[in-house]
Amino acid sequence: MAGTSTVRINQSTHDILRQLAERNKESMQEVIAKAVEEYRRGRIFDEADSAYAALKSSATDWGEELKDRNLWEATLGDGLDGQ
Repeated sequence: MAGTSTVRINQSTHDILRQLAERNKESMQEVIAKAVEEYRRGRIFDEADSAYAALKSSATDWGEELKDRNLWEATLGDGLDGQ
């Protein structure tokens, strides 16, 4: 089992955490772990969205991206028919 740490949260957050844990028949630790993982994944997508927005803001860079995509599209015609 992994080690544990103490984190301070306000009473309102604790009450919500307890309610979620009870409703889902999970421990508060499980609810926190799931919430942190969901937040982490959301940040990854937010960062990817920002990177694509920056890429699209440059006509030259976006054109290069589209050229690369077209090259990769050609790999779909490799004749393997889904094997």
